Amino acid sequence: MRSVALPLILIGAFGLNVSSYARDVSLGKHTAEEVKSVCEKVGGRFSQDATGHYCSTDCHGGPGTDCVVGCKTGQPCVAQVIGSRRPTNLANALQAPPGESALGPAARGMAAMSGPGVR
Repeated sequence: MRSVALPLILIGAFGLNVSSYARDVSLGKHTAEEVKSVCEKVGGRFSQDATGHYCSTDCHGGPGTDCVVGCKTGQPCVAQVIGSRRPTNLANALQAPPGESALGPAARGMAAMSGPGVR
């Protein structure tokens, strides 16, 4: 029973911790043209439909879903970011700062804990 309890405890603790990393940040209102222009500059994928306009990237210059901005019709745009990032404009919401993963500074600490020799 002990061999089952420890993994379950670790999975529960990690699961609760990871969910607290994601957050939504309001970026104010932006037109579809503004979002599309920035999206193309950062290598993202732009989409638009009756509900609004959206851009998603891998945070490193390619299409993906790690960095997302969504602008529902008539509402402010919202960036979905991970970690301690606090973007202030469309471009920095769709890109991780140079040398940093999409997860932010916390990822460096977690990567160090999972390096060679760590059990």
